[in-house]
Amino acid sequence: MLRLYGPRLAAATLLLDALKGVPAVLAAKLLALPVWLQGLVGLAVLLGHSYPIWFSFRGGKSVSSAFGVLLVLVPSVALITALCWALLAWRLRTAAAASLISALLAPLLCLWLAPGYVSVVGGFSLLVLARHGLNIRRLRRGEEPPLRG
Repeated sequence: MLRLYGPRLAAATLLLDALKGVPAVLAAKLLALPVWLQGLVGLAVLLGHSYPIWFSFRGGKSVSSAFGVLLVLVPSVALITALCWALLAWRLRTAAAASLISALLAPLLCLWLAPGYVSVVGGFSLLVLARHGLNIRRLRRGEEPPLRG
Protein backbone atom coordinates (compact mmCIF):
# COMPACT_ATOMS: atom_id res chain seq x y z
CA MET A 1 0.00 0.00 0.00
CA LEU A 2 2.74 2.44 0.95
CA ARG A 3 4.66 1.89 -2.27
CA LEU A 4 1.58 2.08 -4.48
CA TYR A 5 -0.68 4.63 -2.80
CA GLY A 6 1.42 6.69 -0.40
CA PRO A 7 1.53 7.23 3.36
CA ARG A 8 -2.05 8.36 4.06
CA LEU A 9 -3.81 5.39 2.53
CA ALA A 10 -1.11 3.06 3.86
CA ALA A 11 -1.63 4.35 7.41
CA ALA A 12 -5.42 3.93 7.18
CA THR A 13 -5.02 0.42 5.78
CA LEU A 14 -2.49 -0.50 8.48
CA LEU A 15 -4.84 0.69 11.20
CA LEU A 16 -7.90 -1.13 9.85
CA ASP A 17 -6.01 -4.34 9.04
CA ALA A 18 -4.35 -4.37 12.46
CA LEU A 19 -7.58 -3.69 14.34
CA LYS A 20 -9.88 -6.12 12.57
CA GLY A 21 -8.51 -9.17 14.35
CA VAL A 22 -8.09 -7.59 17.76
CA PRO A 23 -11.56 -8.42 19.18
CA ALA A 24 -11.29 -12.16 18.51
CA VAL A 25 -7.71 -12.48 19.74
CA LEU A 26 -8.37 -10.25 22.75
CA ALA A 27 -11.36 -12.42 23.69
CA ALA A 28 -9.16 -15.54 23.50
CA LYS A 29 -6.53 -13.88 25.68
CA LEU A 30 -9.03 -12.51 28.24
CA LEU A 31 -10.72 -15.91 28.48
CA ALA A 32 -7.28 -17.27 29.41
CA LEU A 33 -7.41 -19.85 26.64
CA PRO A 34 -4.26 -21.94 26.24
CA VAL A 35 -1.53 -20.31 24.16
CA TRP A 36 -2.02 -22.77 21.31
CA LEU A 37 -5.71 -21.86 21.11
CA GLN A 38 -4.94 -18.14 21.21
CA GLY A 39 -2.56 -18.85 18.34
CA LEU A 40 -5.26 -20.73 16.45
CA VAL A 41 -7.58 -17.73 16.78
CA GLY A 42 -4.76 -15.47 15.55
CA LEU A 43 -4.07 -17.81 12.65
CA ALA A 44 -7.76 -17.72 11.70
CA VAL A 45 -7.53 -13.92 11.60
CA LEU A 46 -4.47 -14.06 9.34
CA LEU A 47 -5.95 -16.70 7.05
CA GLY A 48 -9.16 -14.68 6.77
CA HIS A 49 -7.09 -11.67 5.77
CA SER A 50 -4.94 -13.60 3.31
CA TYR A 51 -7.74 -15.63 1.72
CA PRO A 52 -11.02 -13.69 2.02
CA ILE A 53 -14.05 -15.42 0.55
CA TRP A 54 -15.53 -12.14 -0.75
CA PHE A 55 -12.42 -11.41 -2.83
CA SER A 56 -12.14 -14.87 -4.43
CA PHE A 57 -9.57 -15.92 -1.81
CA ARG A 58 -7.11 -13.22 -2.94
CA GLY A 59 -6.16 -11.06 0.01
CA GLY A 60 -3.26 -9.34 1.65
CA LYS A 61 0.08 -10.52 2.90
CA SER A 62 -0.97 -10.44 6.57
CA VAL A 63 1.79 -8.11 7.77
CA SER A 64 -0.55 -5.51 9.28
CA SER A 65 -2.98 -8.13 10.55
CA ALA A 66 -0.11 -10.03 12.16
CA PHE A 67 0.95 -6.81 13.86
CA GLY A 68 -2.53 -6.44 15.35
CA VAL A 69 -2.58 -10.05 16.52
CA LEU A 70 0.90 -9.74 18.03
CA LEU A 71 -0.05 -6.48 19.72
CA VAL A 72 -2.63 -8.41 21.73
CA LEU A 73 -0.69 -11.63 22.32
CA VAL A 74 2.86 -10.33 22.84
CA PRO A 75 2.88 -6.51 22.80
CA SER A 76 6.62 -6.17 23.38
CA VAL A 77 7.40 -8.34 20.35
CA ALA A 78 4.88 -6.42 18.23
CA LEU A 79 6.33 -3.04 19.13
CA ILE A 80 9.97 -4.02 18.65
CA THR A 81 9.16 -5.74 15.37
CA ALA A 82 7.21 -2.68 14.15
CA LEU A 83 10.12 -0.41 15.02
CA CYS A 84 12.51 -2.71 13.16
CA TRP A 85 10.14 -2.75 10.17
CA ALA A 86 10.07 1.05 10.08
CA LEU A 87 13.85 1.35 10.31
CA LEU A 88 14.39 -1.34 7.68
CA ALA A 89 11.82 0.15 5.30
CA TRP A 90 13.45 3.55 5.66
CA ARG A 91 16.97 2.19 5.19
CA LEU A 92 16.33 -0.47 2.53
CA ARG A 93 13.55 1.47 0.75
CA THR A 94 11.53 -1.72 0.19
CA ALA A 95 8.51 -2.69 2.26
CA ALA A 96 8.81 -6.34 1.22
CA ALA A 97 12.36 -6.72 2.53
CA ALA A 98 11.40 -4.97 5.77
CA SER A 99 8.38 -7.26 6.14
CA LEU A 100 10.38 -10.43 5.48
CA ILE A 101 13.15 -9.55 7.93
CA SER A 102 10.61 -8.48 10.56
CA ALA A 103 8.69 -11.74 10.12
CA LEU A 104 11.91 -13.67 10.73
CA LEU A 105 12.75 -11.50 13.72
CA ALA A 106 9.42 -11.92 15.55
CA PRO A 107 9.85 -15.57 16.67
CA LEU A 108 13.47 -14.88 17.63
CA LEU A 109 12.30 -12.03 19.86
CA CYS A 110 9.78 -14.42 21.38
CA LEU A 111 12.61 -16.73 22.42
CA TRP A 112 13.82 -13.90 24.63
CA LEU A 113 10.64 -12.04 25.60
CA ALA A 114 7.80 -14.58 25.45
CA PRO A 115 9.09 -18.15 25.12
CA GLY A 116 5.61 -19.65 25.41
CA TYR A 117 4.60 -17.96 22.16
CA VAL A 118 7.56 -18.98 19.98
CA SER A 119 5.74 -21.68 18.02
CA VAL A 120 2.58 -19.58 17.62
CA VAL A 121 4.48 -16.54 16.37
CA GLY A 122 6.67 -18.80 14.23
CA GLY A 123 3.52 -20.07 12.53
CA PHE A 124 2.36 -16.51 11.88
CA SER A 125 5.78 -15.71 10.42
CA LEU A 126 5.66 -18.71 8.09
CA LEU A 127 2.34 -17.52 6.70
CA VAL A 128 3.68 -13.99 6.15
CA LEU A 129 6.78 -15.39 4.43
CA ALA A 130 4.68 -17.68 2.23
CA ARG A 131 2.47 -14.76 1.18
CA HIS A 132 5.56 -12.89 -0.04
CA GLY A 133 6.63 -15.47 -2.65
CA LEU A 134 6.43 -13.06 -5.59
CA ASN A 135 8.25 -10.35 -3.64
CA ILE A 136 11.03 -12.79 -2.74
CA ARG A 137 11.49 -13.67 -6.41
CA ARG A 138 11.59 -9.97 -7.35
CA LEU A 139 14.05 -9.20 -4.55
CA ARG A 140 16.37 -11.98 -5.74
CA ARG A 141 16.27 -10.57 -9.27
CA GLY A 142 16.73 -7.00 -8.03
CA GLU A 143 13.35 -6.04 -9.48
CA GLU A 144 11.37 -5.20 -6.31
CA PRO A 145 10.12 -1.62 -6.72
CA PRO A 146 11.34 0.83 -4.07
CA LEU A 147 9.11 2.78 -1.72
CA ARG A 148 7.96 6.17 -2.92
CA GLY A 149 9.34 9.37 -1.47
